[in-house]
Amino acid sequence: MPARQALLKRAPHRPELEKLLEAARTTKVTEDQLFEQRISFAYGNAPEGSKITKASARLAAQTIRVTRD
Repeated sequence: MPARQALLKRAPHRPELEKLLEAARTTKVTEDQLFEQRISFAYGNAPEGSKITKASARLAAQTIRVTRD
């Protein structure tokens, strides 16, 4: 299994990556950021050649709300 041995090694220590990951763990996402992510996701996953625009995705995101229990 020589091809798999590289996967058994420990990942190299990356202090900059660790700092970024820790900052991401403690960062709170605002409702506005979630709203923009929802729009971007809908627009980015629209089929090529569809009539979905960023504006239509924004309108749909305004009328469809995700609720938390």
